[in-house]
Amino acid sequence: MQEVILLIIRTVGVYIAIYIVFRFMGKREIGELSVMDLVVFIMLAEIAVLSIEQVEESFFLMLTPMFILLGIQLLTAYVSIKSNRLRTYLDGKPSIIMREGKIDQGEMKRQRYNLDDLLLQLREKDVIDLREVSLAVLETSGKLSVFKKKDHPPSTIEPIIVDGVIQQQALIDHNLSEDQLLNELKSRGITTHKQILLAQRFDDGSYFLDFKN
Repeated sequence: MQEVILLIIRTVGVYIAIYIVFRFMGKREIGELSVMDLVVFIMLAEIAVLSIEQVEESFFLMLTPMFILLGIQLLTAYVSIKSNRLRTYLDGKPSIIMREGKIDQGEMKRQRYNLDDLLLQLREKDVIDLREVSLAVLETSGKLSVFKKKDHPPSTIEPIIVDGVIQQQALIDHNLSEDQLLNELKSRGITTHKQILLAQRFDDGSYFLDFKN
């Protein structure tokens, strides 16, 4: 009877610990989890099982790795917010799989993404005729974002400024130099790009701008 009570207490304790860890990790849909998120979740599941089964070990000692993982997750999340390069390294970047009805086979090979996957996800977006596709983007979560020709997709899939940092690849996509971008911002009364949290530039030269607090 004592063992049963101990097992119940440990199970409830593990449940509470996992609940606390998940609350601190923030809210993300399962389909939006990064590779690091999945690794953490798998390790948490394994630790939870061991914490319940190994009743001869100290319960709090068994839970310690959970909170170490939480600390690692919070640290990498904080650093990735501050560093665009690290964020790209950890989470990857979206990939253009189709443009104007043409499949980029080289990018598909690099992403180890086959035609069956592409056609399946296109059907899920109600796309049968591939000529309708203006842009198909494989997101870092593995989801496929599809823009039909009538949807007028943006010319790039990335913002031109993120957290005060100018995105060089976006400049290339827009055929802009850094000086031209800064002059456009100055014409809008913006003296420094470092005060911008997120900026998108559209084909007509208009901007979406969101500023830091």
